[in-house]
Amino acid sequence: MNWRQALEFDRNHIWHPYSSLPAHYPVWPVRSASGVHLELADGRRLIDGMASWWCAIHGYNHPRLNAAAREQLDRMAHIMFGGFTHTPAIELCRRLVALSPPSLDKVFLCDSGSVAVEVALKMALQYWQARGHTDKRCFLALSGGYHGDTFGAMSVCDPETGMHHLFRHFLPTQLFAPVPGCRFHDEWDPDAVQPLERLLERHHRKIAALILEPVVQGAGGMRFYHPSYLRAARQLCDRYGTLLIADEIATGFGRSGKLFACQHAGISPDILCLGKALTGGYLSLAATLTTNQVATTLSGGEAGCLMHGPTFMANPLACQIAVASIDLLLESDWQANVRRIENRLQQGLAPCHELDTVADVRVLGAIGVVEMKELVDLAKITPCFVEAGVWLRPFGKLVYTMPAYVMDDTELARLTGAIYDVLADPAQSRSNGNSAASNGG
Repeated sequence: MNWRQALEFDRNHIWHPYSSLPAHYPVWPVRSASGVHLELADGRRLIDGMASWWCAIHGYNHPRLNAAAREQLDRMAHIMFGGFTHTPAIELCRRLVALSPPSLDKVFLCDSGSVAVEVALKMALQYWQARGHTDKRCFLALSGGYHGDTFGAMSVCDPETGMHHLFRHFLPTQLFAPVPGCRFHDEWDPDAVQPLERLLERHHRKIAALILEPVVQGAGGMRFYHPSYLRAARQLCDRYGTLLIADEIATGFGRSGKLFACQHAGISPDILCLGKALTGGYLSLAATLTTNQVATTLSGGEAGCLMHGPTFMANPLACQIAVASIDLLLESDWQANVRRIENRLQQGLAPCHELDTVADVRVLGAIGVVEMKELVDLAKITPCFVEAGVWLRPFGKLVYTMPAYVMDDTELARLTGAIYDVLADPAQSRSNGNSAASNGG
């Protein structure tokens, strides 16, 4: 392949995430991937600090996941889930029910994280319709949140600073509580939950559910808030007759240091959304779990069923890889490994505190964030990271990393060292106002 011609075609004809045509930002052709390394077409190798937008937790080209894919491919790549079932879906759901917070024992398998959120919103609306509470048809969300790019999901993303403000006049109007004000490692301040409590007290008769990202707000700002806020939110939802939807698409499967971020607070939501790392980054798959009460109540409503059914729902190939990925994670000492990564990120990113351009440095589990005082220039800073031998995709004021759990200490040191070296050069980290919004990068 003539890569120069191929890239010219790409630039003029192919949309990449959150990009324009013709493209204003460079792309790099990847020839192969293995472990935590990406091999570019010109032979350069990059350490991937993004785990392909947080999903490739086992790294690339893992022999066990490859074997699961090949074995299932020889049996059946896909079959419609309407009227049929199959072992990969059953085994995956068996694992999800066993691992998820208590009482979540009903599973809807879908295509992507955004669709998982759409399904969760539908579940909540149909639940209250079935109970005769037809006024409960709006949602309460947290400012600074991100839940996906489809229309229902966009409506519960941050309405002001989020990436979907262009569509706000076309979206349902929802309610938003302020960004949680008490950080994860700070002493808990009970006053931090008062704005949420006031909103629920005032509007609970029309709120179907509170939707939030437990403990870690992802693409809306990479904030880590106190587990006691989440615990208080669960109590408030119970007090005011509101369902709680936990969006763990980014945090599920160990990213925050717990298997699910809800476990930091010891709570169980009424509806749980999972995705991203579910298949270890091999194929798109997501799941929405709920309780028996929600499932049976909405099933007894006017429709008699949950009104959603994706064509590729419960794709057998994706389900079988997800089973292998979950087993691979649970058979490893993943908690100790995530703690190791957390310690290395803390050590490696600590020098960034000294930079005048840096506003904050924070780490939780296998998540490291350097928040700048000004917007980063994506077109300028990304090539600098590539030249330094790492792949990172900053957004807004945030330079962050979510490495695969298989990244070793030497690779982590190279990754964090590259972050410091690039940010230490003001000419590379200063924005000219051309920062692009993006889904976590």
